[in-house]
Amino acid sequence: MKGVTTRYRCTACGNLTRFDVVETTSVRAFHHFTVGGELTIEEPEVITSSVESVTCRWCGHGRGVEVVTETE
Repeated sequence: MKGVTTRYRCTACGNLTRFDVVETTSVRAFHHFTVGGELTIEEPEVITSSVESVTCRWCGHGRGVEVVTETE
């Protein structure tokens, strides 16, 4: 998993830790199958990534969720 670069805050309830995030990601990866059919996925590279929605797990709202900047 890639390093976390975005944090969220729910302005409705103050939650900073629990969110449902719907994200669409395109990944290019090398799929290596053994002769026996076992798969190993190597060299994953994220080509595009887009966050579709973020909903607070505590109060269920998505309209009050904001991105927290590093200076906060």
